[in-house]
Amino acid sequence: MTPDAWLLLALGVVALLLAWTAWTLTRLRRLETRVARAWTVLDGRLRQRAALAADLASDHSAALGEDRATRLKAAAHDAHDPLAGDRELAENALGRELRALPREVPGIPPACLAALAEADARMALARRFYNDAVRDTHLLRLRRLPRLLRLHADRPLPRFFDVEDGLDAVPAAAGTPRG
Repeated sequence: MTPDAWLLLALGVVALLLAWTAWTLTRLRRLETRVARAWTVLDGRLRQRAALAADLASDHSAALGEDRATRLKAAAHDAHDPLAGDRELAENALGRELRALPREVPGIPPACLAALAEADARMALARRFYNDAVRDTHLLRLRRLPRLLRLHADRPLPRFFDVEDGLDAVPAAAGTPRG
């Protein structure tokens, strides 16, 4: 091969590397946006579930029993505004309280329990979408070439949000209350 052919080959390789880098950076930016949007939705679902649980505990404390209502109200408050900063731990405590509720409680309208079950199921799905976006970001950023080129190395990797949401136990009808 002549020196001109080597030069053209090298320029072609550099052009391909630059095109791949631009494509990967665009993809990383889109994944970052996807993670942010998914977190916004998940945060909204978590707050909605905590608000519904707090309303249930406040409005129907006699039907739930004072002890259970107090625990549910405290768990909902901690989930809405975690004191220790560990939101996953607070959400797990709220989830356990919600799963301990019976399917039917005399004195509580079934629509109230159904709304809470639906909020719980929507939170579980939002968590799944968020964790999928985080997983896709991790997979792309931890590949060999993006690590070598230090693409997005100045940005922290997003964290997974792992809670016991009982998604495997979600009934076929999302509006059906769980116990």
